[in-house]
Amino acid sequence: MTFNTTLKSSIAALLLLSGATIGMTAAHADAIDDITKAGVLNVGVFADFPPFSSASADMTLKGYDIDVAQALADALKVKLKTVSVTGQNRIPYLTEHRVDLLMSVGYSKEREQVLDFAAPYAPYYIAVIGPKALDIKNKDDLAGKSIAVNRGTLEDTSLTAAAPASADVKRFDNYNAVIQAFISGQTQLMVVGNDVGAQVLARQEALAPEQKFQLLTSPSHIALNKKEDRLKQAINDAVAKMLADGSLNKSSEAWLKTPLNPANLKD
Repeated sequence: MTFNTTLKSSIAALLLLSGATIGMTAAHADAIDDITKAGVLNVGVFADFPPFSSASADMTLKGYDIDVAQALADALKVKLKTVSVTGQNRIPYLTEHRVDLLMSVGYSKEREQVLDFAAPYAPYYIAVIGPKALDIKNKDDLAGKSIAVNRGTLEDTSLTAAAPASADVKRFDNYNAVIQAFISGQTQLMVVGNDVGAQVLARQEALAPEQKFQLLTSPSHIALNKKEDRLKQAINDAVAKMLADGSLNKSSEAWLKTPLNPANLKD
């Protein structure tokens, strides 16, 4: 056997081995197959993020995110396993395949470099909230009104940009102080995200608070690893079904205390 023949045979063997390796990697890289084989969908959620996810009386997680995660697991015909994550570790948990999906992820160009995003599924917006008896329809109606807001937050900058000069903006150092100022009558209105606002809407029946109008909208997405097109399509199909059959609106009314406005699911 000549040197050239031996070299050609070696190259051919390497190419076959490389092709097999690539094929094995591709087979293991498909999340749908892995999830189906395991019979479990691992979903990263914030454990203390009401009304999207928080511990109930029986210590299981309940909330808007849990409803959607369960619907996704049902669509894939597997069991749901929620995995508690934090703002610091959740992206590594996804990229290291400790979880298959992440709930409540806001879209950004920076995150898109690392993650892929399925269709928006949850509204997140900053709203002006006030008692039902107070007639507020738009930013012009804030003139002369006292408004509580959390200092230095996106709510603060959004309100500052929108409020007329005569508005009395009172800034506090945390959300508890903002809520207390509003429900005690120290301010007529408050500006918070709909996650914080839902808790107030649910508990203050005497005050009868309601959302007056929105200052900013930035919906939440379900995040997944890149190049998982089948899983992304399955998520999008499940969310579309929840929108069509009204179950997503049902979750919104139950947890966010307001009907779901499809316009709030647009970036």
